[in-house]
Amino acid sequence: MYKVSLYILGSFILLISGSLIFLMGVYFLTLDYVLFLDWEILSLNSCSVMMTFIFDWVSLIFLGCVFIISSMVIYYSESYMSSDIYSERFYFLVFMFVMSMMMMIISPNLMSILIGWDGLGLVSYCLVIYFQNFKSYSAGMLTVLTNRIGDVAILLAIAWMLNFGSWHYIYYVNSWDDKWTSYLILLIILAGFTKSAQIPFSSWLPAAMAAPTPVSALVHSSTLVTAGVYLLIRFSDLLKSIDCSFFLLLSVMTMFMAGLGANFEYDLKKIIALSTLSQLGLMMSILFIGYPVLAYFHLLTHAFFKALLFLCAGLMIHCMSDSQDIRHMGVMINHLPFTCSCFCISNFSLCGLPFMSGFYSKDIIVEMVSHSYFNLFIFLIFFVSVGLTVSYSTRLVYFCLSYNMNSYVSQSYYEDDIMMKSMILLSFLAIMGGSILSWLLFSCPSLILFPLYLKLFPLIFVFLGGWLGYELSMIGLYNSFVFLRFYNFSYFSGSMWFMPMYSTYMMYSSFFFLSKNYDSVMDSGWGEHLISSGPLSFLSNLSKILNWYQYNNVSVFMLIFIFMFLISLL
Repeated sequence: MYKVSLYILGSFILLISGSLIFLMGVYFLTLDYVLFLDWEILSLNSCSVMMTFIFDWVSLIFLGCVFIISSMVIYYSESYMSSDIYSERFYFLVFMFVMSMMMMIISPNLMSILIGWDGLGLVSYCLVIYFQNFKSYSAGMLTVLTNRIGDVAILLAIAWMLNFGSWHYIYYVNSWDDKWTSYLILLIILAGFTKSAQIPFSSWLPAAMAAPTPVSALVHSSTLVTAGVYLLIRFSDLLKSIDCSFFLLLSVMTMFMAGLGANFEYDLKKIIALSTLSQLGLMMSILFIGYPVLAYFHLLTHAFFKALLFLCAGLMIHCMSDSQDIRHMGVMINHLPFTCSCFCISNFSLCGLPFMSGFYSKDIIVEMVSHSYFNLFIFLIFFVSVGLTVSYSTRLVYFCLSYNMNSYVSQSYYEDDIMMKSMILLSFLAIMGGSILSWLLFSCPSLILFPLYLKLFPLIFVFLGGWLGYELSMIGLYNSFVFLRFYNFSYFSGSMWFMPMYSTYMMYSSFFFLSKNYDSVMDSGWGEHLISSGPLSFLSNLSKILNWYQYNNVSVFMLIFIFMFLISLL
């Protein structure tokens, strides 16, 4: 009897259902149709417990893309996790992860969103600590505790919406501008910022790289980190009623910080993680400028090429005996031609090279930023961040594919059939996905007139970034890297502006000091002396005195007699 692999079966089911859901989303988009399903679980007197789902083009197209990407990642895991003795457990964890994301996408209700939201947080913790070592444990703890802040914000928003009469966000689309609503928006933004790792919650995202590579591909393309952006896209109509300039600043600084940090990083997976963080900053900032459809568009195109980038990186790391240092890699193009081709495709798409998938979303975003009434600082940071993206991508290609001085000997190059097949569909989507989605999402073209220099600005920064990346990667035999001469600057940039330190020991060291003082004063100090051991020590001393008195009765009586005699004489 032929035994069907769990991974292949699961990926096939997800691929078929993802394709059908995507086509249904396109159909709903053409009809401008929304399906709102209420499932009554329990009705008691006048109180009813309902489970509600919303099926419109936003949720269906995104869900279809999530399922298609997940199917390729699960198919890839068949080969990647083959040597793992707990591969079934890994499969079910990934499947729960995808189902939590599905729950979050199709919920129009903050209560049911919380189920998917918490599911993502808990399952991601199990996946980050999958390889059980101290580094994974600390990374998992940082991930789950940071995400708890967002969970608490959602819980508070649920409590706050009791003032409104319903937990469905769909009822507050054309909301009024008052104090009640602004508190709700701030809580939702806090939740979105923690899940999508914006400043000041950025440090968990590179730490979550301790998870296996297929999980990283899922987390960084279409699940977990995109949940925050998706939630804010759903609530985007409420954002019009508050001033978003501060949140815009935070998201733009996230984009810049991640792009800068990736140029100083040597861990392959962390570079790609920082690249995700940069793209999330881009989505958030265009959302706060006021273009939620563009943020959604970039969310989808980014998911395609980022999943592909991680799958290629996973195979490269496997070939390097699980070393992730890009300085160990080199001349891979000769040994892994197919993987390196896919790697280049996804990198070009990430850079926004014309007519790749990423170009369609990035170019229109940058044009809309030029078109919006924002100051020079935002304008420049946007363009510089686009340049930095190309810079670290060029550096990645230079180190991994062409650079010929790798010092690592433990290579076993192989290209697996299963891994290559999973890359084919994602490569097609990374090339064609952007143009297909742009035709679908923007039914009527809008004419934007720019002077020539402004139209060419994005391309100029793309080529400048590529040149900068090449220059930074150049190393001679006798001279060191350029940025090692400016070590303080490179350390500051490479450590994400010291954000991991803020999130970990700088956050809790003062509390440790405080608790130590409290412990020494209360538990081990006066509290211990007076309350815990006070009565005990008093009774103990009393019993000692009585004991001594009973044993030495004759001498004590004589002493008391002399004492009393002296007192009477006085």
